Formats: sequence, structure tokens, C-alpha cells
Amino acid sequence: MGLTRRTFLQAALSAGAVGAVGGAQTALAGPASAAGGPPGDVVGKVTVGYQGWFACKGDGAPIDGWWHWTQDWGRSPSPSNTGIKCWPDPREYTHTYPTAYGSLGNGQPATLFSSYDQQTVDTHFRWMREYGIDTAALQRFNPTGGEGPTRDAMAAKVRSAAESNEVKFYVMYDVTNWDGMRSEIKADWTGKMKAHTASPQYATQNGLPVVCVWGFGFNDANHPFSVEECLDVINWFKAQGCYVIGGVPREWRTGGAGSRTGYAEVYHAFDMISPWMIGAIGSAQDADNAYTTYTLGDEADCAAHGIDYQPCVLPGDVSARQRAHGDFMWRQFYNMCRAGVQGLYISMFDEYNEGNQIAKTAESRAWTPVDSGFLALDEDGTACSSDYYLRLTGDGGRMLKGLIALTPVRPTPPTADSAGDTDLALRRPTEESSHTQNYGSANAVDGDPDSYWESANDAFPQWIQVDLGAATAVRRIVLTLPPSSAWEARSQTVSVQGSSDGGGFAPLLAASDHAFDPASGNRVTLSLPAAVTTRLLRLVFTANTGWPAAQLSGFEVYAA
Repeated sequence: MGLTRRTFLQAALSAGAVGAVGGAQTALAGPASAAGGPPGDVVGKVTVGYQGWFACKGDGAPIDGWWHWTQDWGRSPSPSNTGIKCWPDPREYTHTYPTAYGSLGNGQPATLFSSYDQQTVDTHFRWMREYGIDTAALQRFNPTGGEGPTRDAMAAKVRSAAESNEVKFYVMYDVTNWDGMRSEIKADWTGKMKAHTASPQYATQNGLPVVCVWGFGFNDANHPFSVEECLDVINWFKAQGCYVIGGVPREWRTGGAGSRTGYAEVYHAFDMISPWMIGAIGSAQDADNAYTTYTLGDEADCAAHGIDYQPCVLPGDVSARQRAHGDFMWRQFYNMCRAGVQGLYISMFDEYNEGNQIAKTAESRAWTPVDSGFLALDEDGTACSSDYYLRLTGDGGRMLKGLIALTPVRPTPPTADSAGDTDLALRRPTEESSHTQNYGSANAVDGDPDSYWESANDAFPQWIQVDLGAATAVRRIVLTLPPSSAWEARSQTVSVQGSSDGGGFAPLLAASDHAFDPASGNRVTLSLPAAVTTRLLRLVFTANTGWPAAQLSGFEVYAA
């Protein structure tokens, strides 16, 4: 069956390294490292680790089992047979697979996705694009055993999804428990993985295809590789014309229980160093301690040796209640950006096994199996939308790139609105009376605050409608324009109509003027006098004081 994920015991952080959690901090980024390479697909970018290793019985995968969902891959997932720590949000997968869990808290069946379905991978890479994630590092464990054919297929699926969504990707070899690694990793690259560098979306840095080797220098029986073996593999990849990243122990520079001694030559042979932090930190104070103990010295060492530095940022283990509704993750983003690092590595995109995923996750117990014991994102009493950690990662990337100011205060609220319920219109089908250029109606429900719908100019009235998929109780509608101050204040006159089948629309709210002001987020809430049940919601625009057309970046619909 293999390991569920590389997991190591937490190492004690230096008792003398103290951070000021939540205290006053200078809002200046750290100086750019002299070693910093030019902007590329990893330098100056946010990379997520992508497992892509979940399979289900009946999905057609060669592995033919509940790969990584369970301990016993031959039996259906259940409370007594599970390999995960939290439950994914299932709403955007077109096909899922039934499990032996009871129903979700909302009465829906407890089903799981398969990474082997192309639509699943396409959905994941669409999220990366929509939330501003630049690059995905495809995890590739020992491909010579029984998992090999499925992993080969996943590489092709990731390439397809990356190309269709214009997200970069590269191969990240995890050498854990790989006995024949020294020769077999070379054969795998030349015989299989190198072909993917022909993709226009394969990540490059300094003009070279990127490859990562994770696992050199760890002091445990699963990583017994000698200095000679490590240097041979690193230098071989360099001779192949690759930019080589090293996934190394967090104590690679300081020394400690997690690292082997005498490996400095190995670490300094890499083009980029990316230390592993899972198991080392679990709170904002831990993050500050790590900033002092590891990050500042690591950045200086890399600068001195002409190496790029890509530290790890993690959202925290849901099951261990580490996330603190985003405060833990944001403290890491802040610390890394003020240190002036060259890039960020997010651990991980879809790591439901360790509970460290940023991919959409059950936001409340309504979306977890009733008999599972799984915690949801609201475990500490603060409501968090299922996409919260994707949104937070997008903000972290913008701070890294200087698109927003350096700040110790997370700019993204945990919920998409104050009530914390589900946006029923998110990525639902839309129609419109018209649109101009490429500003189609789908932009209003894509979850991106900066994309928008704009109707034909000088031709009121105009309308936009969303199909909720079934007759649904609706009480509140939230309308937004892009939050940028460039979208100066304006008023739009809007009425609301509803229909069960599209054959005829009944009035739900009469036409009224609504003020959009960037000072308050360019956000307007329309409350229906009582909950109504409808499938189609139509907004009719008859005036806009800021532009001679209807404009909308967000069309959100809520049941409460």
C-alpha cells in the first residue's frame, strides 16, 4: 500500500527564538536576496504540492482500489477504514463514488472524488488559476512498483489540466523508501517524465525545465542515501539541463535530529532549497520562532551560495485544530514575505491525509459524514467558506509579488459573506441579455472578484440570470463590483425576478437604486422580504450612473 505521506516527529524549536505574535511590526519587506534568480515559474511565484493520488473502486485506474482514501484500499471508506483527516467539499465534481459512511449532515450521500477522473484534475487546476496559484509540483513517488501505471496516467492528466487552465507544473520526485533510486530516477526521467517538458506549461526557471528531488539529508531509515548518491543524482539532473530544487530537512543549515550531518555539500549543489516544515510548527507563535530560528539564517546562507530559497507555508492540520481560521497560515505568509524569500511552496494542495490541504474542504458539519468524527473548517467556532484557504493563498501570493502591502493582518475574511453560508450561484450556468467584448455573464459567478460582466453599452434595460439547478429557497442576494478603487462609486438601478422553468418570470423585488462604493468593498446586499423558492434568478438593470451599461463582478445567492 505504501506510505500515506512523509510525516516526521515534531522537532523542538529553539527556546530562545521568540516572536511577537500579533504585535507591532514594521511593514517593510525584507531586502531582496543577492542570490535571487530572475522571475520565472518558481522564483517570485507560489507553488503548491499536488498529490493527485486518490482513486476509487470503479474509476478505471490501474490501481483498482480506494487509493489513499483508506488504510485498506480493497474496502470502501468507512469510520473504521479511513486514511484521511478531513472531508473534501464534493460540490464541483461531476462524478463521485459512494462510500460506506453514513450520509452527510445535510442528508446528502457521503461520496468521494477520484483523482483518476480528468474532470477532478481539471477542477483542481481551474481552482489554481482562479485563486492565483502559479505552479503545481506533481508528487512522484517510486514509480517502479504497483502504483507506477496509475502515477504515469496521473502525470498525463496533470499535463492536460495544466495546459487547459494555463497553470505551470513540474515533476517533484519524493525518494522516500525508494531503494533503487540512484539509477531508477534517471531512467524514469529519460524514459517517461522528460517528455512532459515539451508542454508549454511545464515550469522553467532561468530558461531550464524544473525538477525537484525531495528527501535528501533526512535522518531516518526511509532516506538512507549517502552524500555520494545524492550528489550524483543532483549533478546528473543538472547535466540534463534542469534547474534542480531540493526538498530538504528544516534543519539542513542548523543541524538537528531531523537531518544527517555532513550534507552541506549536497544542499549547496541545488539551484533552490525548499525546507520541509510539516510537523515542526502548529501555531502563529511557532511560525514566529521558525522565522527567527530557520528562515532568516536560511535566506542568508542561500544568498551567500547563490541559491534560491523557497520556504514552506502550511495551512495547518484541521484535525489538530491548528488553523485558527487562517491566522496561522497568514503569519507564515507575512514572515516569509518580510524575509524577502524567492518563492513560496504550499504544503499541500490536496493533502487530505494529513489535513493540510488548501483545496475546498467541508466548511461545516452539514458537509461531513455524520458518523465520521471529522472536523470541518469551522471547528473553532468561526465560519469559514470551503474555499477560504485557496483565497488566503491567493492573497499570500499577491503579497509576495508586491501587489498588496506587506501586512501581518490577513486581508481575506474567513467567509464569503457575514452569515457564512453557501453561495448557491457559484459557478452555476448563466444567461444574459448581452455582453461587451469578453465580459460575459459567467464572470459574475466565477468567484473571482476582479472579473466582471458588462452588458452592451447605451442599451438599457439589460439582464443577467443564474440557474440554481433546482427549485431552491432564496433569501439574500449579494452584488459586487471589483474592489479596486479604480472602480469609483456609482449607483445601479436593479430589480429581481424569479422563475421555476424559464417560461415566465415573476417579480421578487421592485426596481431600486443601489450604491456601490469601493470604500465599503463595492458590495450591495438585496434582502427578499421572505424566503422564496425559485430555480432561475434574473437581475434587470435599467440605469448605471458610472457607465452606460450594466456591470457586475459578483452575483451571489444565499438561502439565509
